[in-house]
Amino acid sequence: MKRNIKNIIRNGVLFMLYGSLMFGLNSCYDEKMEWGRDPSYGEVDESELPLELKEKIARYEALNTYTNFILGMGIDLTLYMNDSTYRGIVNENFDDISVGYHMKHGAMVNGQGELNYTTVDKLMVELEKAGLSVYGHTLVWHTNQNASYLNSLIAPEVIPSPGESQLDVSHLADGTFTGWSRNNAAGITTVQSAGMNNGLAVRMETAQAGNEWDTQLMSQEIPAVNGHSYEISFYIRSEEAGQGRMSFAGMSNNYPWVNGAALFNTSGSWTQITYKDFKATANVIKIAFDLGKVPGVYYVDINSISVIDKDAVPTEVNYVENGGFESGNFDSWNPKNPGAGMTVTNEDKFEGSYCAKIISSATSANAWDLQLISPDVILTPGKNYTFSFYVKSDIAGKGRVSFPGLPNEYPWMNWTGTGASEAFLLSPNAWTLISVDFTNFAYKEGATSMKLSFDMGYLSNVTYYIDDIKIVEKTSQPQAAGALRAGPIIVDKTAEEKAQIIGNAMESWISKMVGHYKNQVHGWDVVNEPMDDAKPSSLKTGKGKTLAADEFYWQDYLGKDYAVTAFNLAHQYGKAGDKMFINDYNLEQIPAKCDGLIGYVNYIESKGAVVDGIGTQMHISITSNKDDIASMFQKLAATGKLIKVTELDIKVNTASPTAEQLAQQADMYQYVVDMYMKYIPENQRYGITAWCVSDNPDEHVNWIPNDAPCLWNDKYQRKHAYKGFADGLAGKDVSADFSGELQY
Repeated sequence: MKRNIKNIIRNGVLFMLYGSLMFGLNSCYDEKMEWGRDPSYGEVDESELPLELKEKIARYEALNTYTNFILGMGIDLTLYMNDSTYRGIVNENFDDISVGYHMKHGAMVNGQGELNYTTVDKLMVELEKAGLSVYGHTLVWHTNQNASYLNSLIAPEVIPSPGESQLDVSHLADGTFTGWSRNNAAGITTVQSAGMNNGLAVRMETAQAGNEWDTQLMSQEIPAVNGHSYEISFYIRSEEAGQGRMSFAGMSNNYPWVNGAALFNTSGSWTQITYKDFKATANVIKIAFDLGKVPGVYYVDINSISVIDKDAVPTEVNYVENGGFESGNFDSWNPKNPGAGMTVTNEDKFEGSYCAKIISSATSANAWDLQLISPDVILTPGKNYTFSFYVKSDIAGKGRVSFPGLPNEYPWMNWTGTGASEAFLLSPNAWTLISVDFTNFAYKEGATSMKLSFDMGYLSNVTYYIDDIKIVEKTSQPQAAGALRAGPIIVDKTAEEKAQIIGNAMESWISKMVGHYKNQVHGWDVVNEPMDDAKPSSLKTGKGKTLAADEFYWQDYLGKDYAVTAFNLAHQYGKAGDKMFINDYNLEQIPAKCDGLIGYVNYIESKGAVVDGIGTQMHISITSNKDDIASMFQKLAATGKLIKVTELDIKVNTASPTAEQLAQQADMYQYVVDMYMKYIPENQRYGITAWCVSDNPDEHVNWIPNDAPCLWNDKYQRKHAYKGFADGLAGKDVSADFSGELQY
């Protein structure tokens, strides 16, 4: 039944006993309302009736009734599952959802690389009930990653020195405290001759009683082996009776007691404090001296501070790259003077599968006429090393090794145990071990690395086999009093090893994620935000940046082809017909970035991968340049790819917009849709996804704070933007067809 507004006015004051016409909640025009006159109010005029715009907005249908392409919403999973009003708006107005956070690597992957599907699986059940499809957001990005897990995969190998401290105290000794953190820095200094045996000490002064951590010295990160047991000890004294404690980070108990008490006691005599058998629970640990509880002056002997890996076992580290030629080729070895030929062979070897085979020529007479040179070898000055290799010749042979980078490049050495000589001599067909020591190793002035040059050209027509070339650190000797401890050996992975590891991690992630949700998800943001704003034709990089805890740049390890790999994997593990997108932001604001993204898509496909579509995020404002928006859609349309607006929201640049600003927002929402419809051919329209339902700060406080960018306000009431968006979808002013009569 309909009733004319004028007739209602004659009857007195309009009031609603049921429904919400004024604010347009949930299409109230189709709910039953009762109208009447409040006798206590008196007569009113038309100015007190609901405003015309609000009446119009209230009478609009659900948004997805105005378009035939996929209309999506970026949702907060928690709000969707727990807030019935929020969920009702999404279910009624949209065909498709993207999960804002919970389907990303950081949310899904734990510290062992395993995926926890529980939360998202529950969401999928609810979405299936509502008849909503899912667009996956996002597979390969640089943020919202479990960066801790990914970095742990490529972390350097830590080889503890048995019985030696794993802690580097050099920056305590030099007084810079680089890498260490000081709470009450003015009270923490390095003092000469204040330690044991007149050595170095850290002086820590607490002026007044407070919390333990008020005077705190925390170490730099100490490389550790997860699961190993550690013993931490040091000597301490104080000018008067005092107390302190140690706290840790990355250990099984970060606030341990010692000798049955939370605090240890100090006095004027040096006292050793030892914490035993605490297990590391991470790849790095920290220790902290907490001396803020009891006022006083404390001295910690620097050279006695030790962090010992109790589970460490002796491990031989070879500093010569590919010293056994087990790669099957010379790699970065340099056959400088190859004589009659140099190969890596498996026809004869001392151990393993391969060795080097080098043959002197018929005219060979000088050592350098047959010369094979190693890659750079980087050693630590002052340490002791043993250099060794096995060599065999088919007839009596002669050779030497020279050492570019050392003060004496051509030393006479005790090669065979028979006295110093320039060269070593070989008997036919017998493997001979050659071994020499570098004591208190040193480079020549200005050098930072050395090489090994096998100079085997003394004799003509000799075939040599060389294998098992090593430089290893000699077994540690007892340390001199006052000497700084050495610390663990850190062996970094090569770029090739890191690429292999991260490539495997990408396949594990994509195969598990896409494979698990292949029946619910029809399309994915496979690669998100690849292009750099400052260099729009280049990929983003994390190199040279201080990264947030959840940042990880896959491309820094896999190179330009990281997206090629990602798209191939997404298609491999998805189902036929799934659409795989590349997605980026600011394409309407930085035209060169749009061009760069299109160029990258062309590159990806030139490598054999398939990119089904391009997503443009469109986080814009009411002041965005409209011509740039139109130009962007024209460029994207020209690619022939499916085009999706993936994350549309429009800022008004204030949390308390005026009616005029809200009207501008509505106009911009409509303009975006108008340009999408105008320039993107129908067969390329993959849809539009609005980003966040409402202006409720719980939805976008970390994304767009202090603003009102959405289609519903913070009370879930339709805004003017709702009308603008709907009119754009419908291609007309829908409200122009309204009769002016209200239906109830």
